[in-house]
Amino acid sequence: MSVKEATKTAPAPVRATPAPPRPAKRNRAWDEAPRWQIYLPLGIYLVFTLIPFYWILLFALRPAGSTSLVPWPMTFDHFEKVWTERSFGTYFTNSVLVGIATLVMTTLVALAGGYALARFDFKIKRAFMLALLCSQFVPGALLLVPLFEIFAELQMINSLGSVILAETVFQLPLSMILISNFIKNVPYSLEEAAWVDGCNRMTAFRIVVLPLLRPGLIAVGSFAFVHSWNHFLFALMFLNNQDKQTIPVGLNTLMSADSVDLGALAAGGIIAAVPVVVVFAFIQKWLITGFSAGAVKG
Repeated sequence: MSVKEATKTAPAPVRATPAPPRPAKRNRAWDEAPRWQIYLPLGIYLVFTLIPFYWILLFALRPAGSTSLVPWPMTFDHFEKVWTERSFGTYFTNSVLVGIATLVMTTLVALAGGYALARFDFKIKRAFMLALLCSQFVPGALLLVPLFEIFAELQMINSLGSVILAETVFQLPLSMILISNFIKNVPYSLEEAAWVDGCNRMTAFRIVVLPLLRPGLIAVGSFAFVHSWNHFLFALMFLNNQDKQTIPVGLNTLMSADSVDLGALAAGGIIAAVPVVVVFAFIQKWLITGFSAGAVKG
C-alpha cells in the first residue's frame, strides 16, 4: 500500500470541542431590589394586619373574664348571646335583604345607563359625566335631612325600602362609570354583526355584549353589596324599630355609655365580617378583572 493510499484510509483526527463559556454573572439591575427588602415590609404589614383580627377572635372565643392570650378553653357563648339575646339573627336577615336588593337594583340601572353612555352620543353627555363624577364628592350626611323629608312624604320611614333606595342612588354614579368603560372595551362590530344576522338591539345586547360583561357586573354588584352591608348612617336615620335594623346599627347597640361587652361586640363583628369575606373569596378573580377592565379608557 502506498503512502498516498494509507493517508486516504486513515481516520481523521478528532478535534477537541472547546468547553462552552460560562455565562457571565448577571449584575442586579438598578431597580431590582433584594428579596429581603420585599418580604420584610410585607411581613411587617401582615403582622400589623393580622393582630387586630386575632384580637377579635380572642375576645370572641375565650370565656368572659379571662385574660389569657390564647382562646382556650374555647367557648361560643358570645355568639349565642348576640344571635339570640341581642337579635343579631334579625339584623343579619335585614342586612342580607338590603344588600341583595341594592346589588340587583344598582346593577340593572347601572347596566342600562352605562350602555347609553358607551354607545350613544348626546349633547349633554360630557356635562352628565361631570355631574356623575362630582356627585362622588358629596357626603351622604349632607343629604340626610332632604332624604328624610322625601321618605317621610312617601311614607317610607322605618321601611327597608328607604335604605335600599338611598344606597342604590349613592352607588349608581360610580357603577355607571365603571360599566360604561367596560362596555367601551367590547368591539362595536360584534353588535353590528348580530344586527346583520337579524337581531334587534336588545337581542344583540343580550346575546353578544352581556356575556362579556360578567366580570364588570360582578365587580359593580359586589361593590354595591359590601357598601350597603357596612353602611351605618342610612339605617340609623331611616329605621326606627329594632326588628328593622341592620348589622352595623346592631353592633352600635352593644356599646353603651357605661360599659361595653367586648366578647359580644367581637362576636358580632365576626358575624358581620364573615359573609363579606366569603363572598370576596369566591369572586376575587372576577372582581380584579372587572375593576381593571372598567378602569381602562375605551
